[in-house]
This record gives sequence, C-alpha cells and structure tokens, in this order.
Amino acid sequence: MVSVKNKSIESGLAEANEELEGVSSYPDSDFACIVKELGFKCELCARCCTKEFNDHIFLLDSDAAVIKEIDPEALEPAPYYEFCDQKGRFYVSGYALKTKPDGSCVFLENKRCKIYEKRPTICRVYPYMLHREADESGKVDWRQISGLNEHGSYHSELEDSECEEIVRETKAYEEAYLMQLIDFFKAVQAHFEKNGMRHVQRTYDKTIREFLKGGTEIEVFVYYEGRFEKHMLHSGEA
Repeated sequence: MVSVKNKSIESGLAEANEELEGVSSYPDSDFACIVKELGFKCELCARCCTKEFNDHIFLLDSDAAVIKEIDPEALEPAPYYEFCDQKGRFYVSGYALKTKPDGSCVFLENKRCKIYEKRPTICRVYPYMLHREADESGKVDWRQISGLNEHGSYHSELEDSECEEIVRETKAYEEAYLMQLIDFFKAVQAHFEKNGMRHVQRTYDKTIREFLKGGTEIEVFVYYEGRFEKHMLHSGEA
C-alpha cells in the first residue's frame, strides 16, 4: 500500500506508479492459486462492515457517484489527509463512507447491507486485496487477503472460474485505486505550482492537534472526478 505521510508529492507519485506496475504485472495464475488454497467463504457476520475490522471504507470515484445518488450525507472526506498547504488547508484523495456512533457502516442494518446490490467496489472484493505491506519483521511483500482467520470460513472448494473472477475484480479495484491516487498527486502538484503553495508537515501537525482538541474547524478539499470539492469539518466530525 502506498503511504504518503511525510512524503513529497514527487516521491508519493513515483511510489504509486511503481505499485501500479507491480499490481498489473502480478501473475493472475499465482493470485488464483492463493485464492483457491484459502477457499474463503463469507458467513454473513458483518464484521467487515465495522471499524472493529476496517478503519474506513475508501471509495473510488465511481462508487462515490453511486452513493451521492443514494444519500449524499453518507459521504465524508476519507481520513488521513495526504497534504496540507501553508494556510492549513487539507487535501485528500477521495471520499469514504460515514459510520454510526457504534463504528458500523451507515448502511448496515441488522447485520445486512441496505444497498447490497449497489455496494462499493471495495466491499465487493473484500477480503481480497493486492498490495505490498511490511510484516512484523519489516519485510515488504505482497498481501492478498485481509483479516485472515478472523472472520468467515476457509478451505472451501472454489471453482477455478470463481477464483479467476475474484482475481480479475480485485486487480481491477487495486489498479483503479492507484490510478485515482496518481491523478490526485498530479492535481495537487498542478494546484500547488499554480498558486505558489506547498505541503508543510509542521502546519499539518499543528492544525490537526488543534482540531482534535475541539472547538475549531478545518478546510478539506476532496479530489473527486478530476476536481477538488471543498468541505468544512467541525471538531467531532472527522
């Protein structure tokens, strides 16, 4: 996964491009073998729809567009804003789904998704993924599944065609996410250059600290469909 904290736009862009190349070239046959060996089956526990298992649900632009039609109030700027300019304005690469006070997805009701047929892409491919992460020892390698042995059942018999479809959908999601991130980097870079701005980590940290203390608001620009949408967030909303 591409981490952008304390990175320059240029280094983040280079890392995202490298990750995209790695995802695209990852052998489908190797991925399919892993999927088949795991034999994951969902048991409808709904744990993946809560913050207990997933920090947030990041949305591709195409998914955000669907949610905007269903309920625009269900969207919020994705957390962990990537950049902050010298005036304390934040920039983030997309939207996320809001959660209820108990940490469950805003669309979860009685352990069932109210928009199941129109659920976001990341929900469709979960628990599968394909990105590089560091393990406990610091070794970076590809990770293909989230929450291993923490929910669902394993070692079920999966047809080869099912495994292949999982691979296609998962790689398509990861590629779309990375392309959105790359476009975001380029848009921020162009915006900063045009307006004489730059990312300032000290301003980022100071503004976030004050925001978390309460009583203040921050300005967040969400990258969506090639443009930035402005949001004013008050303490307690992020």
